Amino acid sequence: MAREWGYNGLMNITNFPVLQGTRVVTWPDALVPASLESRLIYSPEWDWTYSHHPHLVHFCGQWLAIWSNAEVDEDSSGQRVLMASSPDFRTWSSPKVLAQPSNSCDGTPNVLTAAGFHVYNDMLACYFAEYGPTKLGTNLWAVTSHDGVQFSDRVSMDIPVCPNFGPQPAHNNRLIICGNMSFPYTDDPTGLSGWQMSGIYPPVKLTSDDPASFWEVSEKQGWPAGLCEGSFIVAPGGRLITLLRAAGVGHAGKLWVTTSENNGETWSPPQETSFTDNNAKFHLGRLPDGRYYYVGNPTSGSRCPLVLSLSDNGTEFNRHFLLGTTPYPMKRDGLYKEGEYGYPQTVVYNGHFHCICSRRKEGVEVIRFNLDDVK
Repeated sequence: MAREWGYNGLMNITNFPVLQGTRVVTWPDALVPASLESRLIYSPEWDWTYSHHPHLVHFCGQWLAIWSNAEVDEDSSGQRVLMASSPDFRTWSSPKVLAQPSNSCDGTPNVLTAAGFHVYNDMLACYFAEYGPTKLGTNLWAVTSHDGVQFSDRVSMDIPVCPNFGPQPAHNNRLIICGNMSFPYTDDPTGLSGWQMSGIYPPVKLTSDDPASFWEVSEKQGWPAGLCEGSFIVAPGGRLITLLRAAGVGHAGKLWVTTSENNGETWSPPQETSFTDNNAKFHLGRLPDGRYYYVGNPTSGSRCPLVLSLSDNGTEFNRHFLLGTTPYPMKRDGLYKEGEYGYPQTVVYNGHFHCICSRRKEGVEVIRFNLDDVK
């Protein structure tokens, strides 16, 4: 019997467009892009075996990838950021250390989390969040480069945010970062200054948007799960739509949504949708032909398969493609090291769709296919 997985690309909530397209797909009938290819660019043997939060960019004629890297466990003291490069997406360099954590007040090394890229003219900014071993006291930093090889000293963004992705454009050249419960914005096109806090947290000063505080905010707001790790699109008419992961024991297998009508300055109270989810981070974006896309894990299981879903209008995701279904043989156990395809981030470039993800929070894999395969 063919294994079935249910997918319901709906966001049927009050004062929000009702989506259609409930669908059940069997494995033999699932669509796979004909030109799909993948490369495992990092697979440690025994040392520094935790890898997660990967990000990808094309800059100065080469591909660059960064990710968080710890000795054994997730978000442990001493976690750093690695970088690898490729001229062709197929052959990748051995990774080098892009950033090391500083020490906390008691001399214990802090934790770094890779937080994405931003390209402005001939400048590349690479972001990473730093916080203490108890996951508190976050600050966002960036290093810059004009060749993708030599990088500046770190520069503080002066915002207490651990981002899911690098800055993404909204309207009128505004940039927005998706954190957990905060979505800071700036009108500085370099993405290096002028950041203003905004988000779904209570109307009081947010001391830190880090991997610990969103649980407290969710409890105070009465949300049944920890809302975090958003990604947004600019919908027709200018509305910003941010979907949110729901984590923890109250997770009901659905994404939540918040919207902004004023270019990210304020956000609506979040509401649960009918868009299925595997308690995992995902990425939203837009193709050159105007269609919107989602990449993530919309089915039950251990973050498998990795799925691309397409929408003509930003609200009805009704075409689905499998990007990853194979198991990864994990070499070393560690805290929270589960999930076949974790934390995808995507880049559309030169007629191809590119994706990077972690594999069981140990390996790092890149995937690509020709956009003609999903016309």
